[in-house]
Amino acid sequence: MHGSPLPSDDETRTGHGVAHDAGTGETFTRWGAVASLTLGVFGLVTAEFLPVSLLTPLSEDLGVSTGVAGQSITTTAVMAALAGPGIVIGTRAIDRRVTVLALTALLVISSLVAATAANITMVLIARALLGIGLGGFWAMSAALAMRLVPAAMMPRAMAIIMAGVSVATVCAAPLGAWIGATLGWRAAFYLSASVGVIAFIAQAALLPALPPNGHAGLGTLVALLRRPAIRTGLITILLFVAGHFAGFTYIRPYLEQVPQLDVETISLILLVYGIAGFFGNFLGGIVSERSPRLSVTLFATLVAASAVVLAIGGASLAVATTAIALWGLGFGAFPVSIQSFVVRHAPDEAESAGALVIPAFQIAISSGAILGGVLIELEGPVSVIFVLAIAALAGASVMGARGERRQLSLG
Repeated sequence: MHGSPLPSDDETRTGHGVAHDAGTGETFTRWGAVASLTLGVFGLVTAEFLPVSLLTPLSEDLGVSTGVAGQSITTTAVMAALAGPGIVIGTRAIDRRVTVLALTALLVISSLVAATAANITMVLIARALLGIGLGGFWAMSAALAMRLVPAAMMPRAMAIIMAGVSVATVCAAPLGAWIGATLGWRAAFYLSASVGVIAFIAQAALLPALPPNGHAGLGTLVALLRRPAIRTGLITILLFVAGHFAGFTYIRPYLEQVPQLDVETISLILLVYGIAGFFGNFLGGIVSERSPRLSVTLFATLVAASAVVLAIGGASLAVATTAIALWGLGFGAFPVSIQSFVVRHAPDEAESAGALVIPAFQIAISSGAILGGVLIELEGPVSVIFVLAIAALAGASVMGARGERRQLSLG
């Protein structure tokens, strides 16, 4: 498997050598199936981020510290990292439509368990179930997009699916805070369950049968790691995402100490970041249709440049706002771009390739947050922004340099 030549971007754009299940007459109707996946990922990510704005009332009601309640977020992240490969391998003989419906059902069940929890143990169990649904869904999302629409349209389908992430990221925390303040924290999880029910109904109605393909297994994962393009993609994820979370995890202390902004202004800037990320998601899909490698390199470089500007001139409100907006645009484009890159270089084992991406993201997120925490204590908030610049540039260089070597070898 790993010994076969990698397809060029031109080959993958035309769908050469890539099998997908959508016939010409079915293509239009299958965009509805893509939209149903967007609903699912919106519900999953909304549920993932709900505790961020509900920790205080949740901890008070259940009689635990905020720190203990915060482990509800950690639990989801850890389970998602484990579940990505686990779901792909464990359900390899099951129709993907059935698998997706089961993962969406976990969203509903986990939300209901959290909403009715009598103690923190039940909340953590609920969050573990959510992590399984989230990790499995993420691992299969790019492979599902590739099977539902023509190969050339896969980045656009991924951009539509990722739009659910962007909207959830922007809305989950403020919506959760408002519902928690007006109706109580349990009502927020009931709302999450309702979104899951809607997504389940849409998927049941719109998703076609998707018989399993590929040969998911530990041997397949190891074989994929031998492909230079897959290693390039994973190294880029580790560098870029770790840098992003080293900086973004501590963006509030930076904004409080460098431009010295109040909470209201910080909230507005983060809203601008989220909106820019939403548009970046679609822009990344458009550029990835031409070349995923170009898209990753371009937007990682944009984030690096934004971080340099922020580190040097961030004391100015205008400079900080502009730089953070461009940062959001660049990071918003990254997930769809890197997923398109990885899947296009493993079209024969797209689900297994997706299963490798999930742990890479989770390792990068946790290591970046830890590194940022150490640096901000030792060197102050500007240091984490410089780390973002260095890591984003390193990620862009890994992807760009590989492309340059390949062009030279072809020439």
